[in-house]
Amino acid sequence: MSKKTGGAAFPGLDYYRSKPLPQEAQGMTLRDYFAAKVINGILSDPNAGLLDDDLSRYARIAFKAADAMLKARSE
Repeated sequence: MSKKTGGAAFPGLDYYRSKPLPQEAQGMTLRDYFAAKVINGILSDPNAGLLDDDLSRYARIAFKAADAMLKARSE
C-alpha cells in the first residue's frame, strides 16, 4: 500500500494465479476514491458557487480532504 495514495481502493485478485493483480491493473486509488466522495458532496450543495468557472478549486479541496483522510487512517 502506498502511503501517499492509500493503495488500491478496490484491490483485485487474479483468480487463476491466486495473486493480487499488478499495480497498474488495480484501478483507482483510495485517495482518488476519497476525493470523489468529497467532490460529490461539494457539488451537491446548491450554494457551492457552481457558476464559478474555476472548478479546479473544488478538485484541490477534494484532494486536500482526501489527503487528510489518509493521514487520519495512519494515526
